[in-house]
Amino acid sequence: MDMERARFNMVEQQVRPWEVLDQRVLDLLGSVPREAFVPDTYRELAFADLELPIGHDQVMLPPRTQARALQSLDVRAADRVLEVGTGSGYLTALLARLAHHVYSVEILPELAELASHNLAAIGVGNVTVESGDAAAGWPRHAPYDAILIGGALASVPDSLREQLRPGGRMFVVVGSEPVMEARLITRVGENQWTDEVLFETLVPPLANAPEPSRFVF
Repeated sequence: MDMERARFNMVEQQVRPWEVLDQRVLDLLGSVPREAFVPDTYRELAFADLELPIGHDQVMLPPRTQARALQSLDVRAADRVLEVGTGSGYLTALLARLAHHVYSVEILPELAELASHNLAAIGVGNVTVESGDAAAGWPRHAPYDAILIGGALASVPDSLREQLRPGGRMFVVVGSEPVMEARLITRVGENQWTDEVLFETLVPPLANAPEPSRFVF
């Protein structure tokens, strides 16, 4: 398989047509080796427009979804970023190439270890991978300039919003099947946030995310 041709086609045929026009993001997807973050069994599908299993009943999101998330956050070189749900570490690597430092939290220790290995293998050093449950945030290193939630939440807890510094942005998918929305939440003041709907999508729920309350009749 011609990996470079497949990578080029991913960017030009999947990502760019899906309203990803930030050249920094396009360049990143063209340079960070996505195939290094998928199991060998799926290596030839690394650039396909689908969710890829990475073990432990978890998946890597399609390239275009990851690209839209990156574009919306507009991560800058001085930013401190929280990623909730490290997975195999690919999106972590993309964030790290843009940010000053990424704190990535993975609830499954096995995946945290895998991601650490994958990141080290391609020379990414400005990442701290920790194992734990960050569905309600990770105050240990707060506040953050950007937060990326790697799975769907039924609703966004206040604790996550409050861990953004003023001016900070959060990408999160909110809802449950069959209706989910990708949103950009921005902290515009000490006690004020904006909430912009970016696009409709379907992604797996974040592991251990709080369930929505249900009415009992």
